[in-house]
Amino acid sequence: MTAITISRQLGSLGTQVAEIVGEYLGYRVVWRELINEAGRRAGAGETALAAIDDLGLLGVRPSLRAHRAYRTAMAQVMYELVEAGEVIIVGRAGQAILHAAPCVLHARVIAPFDVRVERVATRHSVPQQAARIQVETSDRSRRDYLRRFYHVRWDDPELYDIVINTARYTAEAAADLICESVAWLKQRH
Repeated sequence: MTAITISRQLGSLGTQVAEIVGEYLGYRVVWRELINEAGRRAGAGETALAAIDDLGLLGVRPSLRAHRAYRTAMAQVMYELVEAGEVIIVGRAGQAILHAAPCVLHARVIAPFDVRVERVATRHSVPQQAARIQVETSDRSRRDYLRRFYHVRWDDPELYDIVINTARYTAEAAADLICESVAWLKQRH
């Protein structure tokens, strides 16, 4: 069974890349439904809500106990998905949780800060300054979450098998690179 985790920066086209890879390979793409299932299992709705709130706008502050239960449930859900195979897990610390899983390809989709700001501004029809704040806030939130709860740096290259800069590659070309990497991984296992 093969699975993929895709870590992405806001504005990097990572979610789009994941969807294209899913279409190419016939894999299921999951991300927000992971939050819902983990929150349900952990009985930690406020923690699931906080996980959805990437920018911290809702001000939800779950307890450490609730976070721990949620993270345990998230790991269980992810391992079940990997066991079933043919799944792409977008975000949710998949690269940290599944780091030791043998048949999981860990991809990171990045782009330079200014490129991401421009994409966010265009996509959401907001001024550049508002987009800049969104990208900065998202980066800080994701970086801090991984450091606080998984004790890893989100930009640590050792967490990933492949890192793709979408300032240099289209979403389709990035998806092709991931698909080629999956084919290679399948041959090795």
